[in-house]
Amino acid sequence: MTLNGLDKWYAFMKSKDEAVLWDLLHPDAVFESPVVHTPQLGRAVVFKYLISAEKVLGGAGFSYRGEWRGENSVVLEFENEIEGIKINGVDMITFADDGCITHFKVMVRPLKAINLLHRLMGEQLARQ
Repeated sequence: MTLNGLDKWYAFMKSKDEAVLWDLLHPDAVFESPVVHTPQLGRAVVFKYLISAEKVLGGAGFSYRGEWRGENSVVLEFENEIEGIKINGVDMITFADDGCITHFKVMVRPLKAINLLHRLMGEQLARQ
């Protein structure tokens, strides 16, 4: 179950195919951002955040560096460098039994990276 969902997540990150992401998200999915203090609820909102995050973070230089699996969850450590700032963070993803993402939490360090992502994500979300 986790592997099925995780494989689909990696397929989305490789292909950038928005339909893959939409189908991967549970209708009641929750997204927790490192800069927004309230959880974002529902497939449409989570989709918007994850598409924006992929556009901001998922470009050249993005890579997953580590992977830790639980029964229905995974933690993926990522890195990238944007505007000269090295970004390090983790995606904490929980899957339903059918492989759909039910919960997606992002944590980022250092503070410079959080501030940069706050600005870039705000700009990207405003474009949508």
